[in-house]
Amino acid sequence: MSDRLVPLGEIVATHGISGWLKLNPYNFDSPFLSAPGQVIIEKVGARSVFELESSRPHRRQILFKLRGVDSIEAAQPWVGATLAVSEEALAAPAPGEYYHYRVIGFEVFDTAGTRIGIVTRIWSTPGAELYVVAGVDKEHLIPAVKEIIEEVDFETDRITVNPPPGLLDL
Repeated sequence: MSDRLVPLGEIVATHGISGWLKLNPYNFDSPFLSAPGQVIIEKVGARSVFELESSRPHRRQILFKLRGVDSIEAAQPWVGATLAVSEEALAAPAPGEYYHYRVIGFEVFDTAGTRIGIVTRIWSTPGAELYVVAGVDKEHLIPAVKEIIEEVDFETDRITVNPPPGLLDL
């Protein structure tokens, strides 16, 4: 198993008394959330491997059941944890494409070379993925679309953006 995990969402609550859990998914349409398979739960740096037994959508959340977690008491310790898969489980992206999670920690600069901040997380919205960039004195939400993202350089861990006027002022 790879040391690098791909987060799928945050476990926010138990559901019922049979060990079901509620997930706020980062990507509601992730194939890993709908098919049985191996998942990893990470909480406070500790990792546990489980088999995803079953799952189903519930409003904008996912209800899921882990094999061997059969009661509310067994499920409760996992609330607040992150559900993830091993990076090895991902299919290779097409040439010129990348998985958004890989840019977490990258520095972000505008086309003039001004440093904007560091990508701290990805926020999935119905319109587009947003890079949450922690600046010196504020947080910026930068849409991860080709009209704004000029370059993603994996050798230097750097993103160059061409934000439309006013985007960084919000």
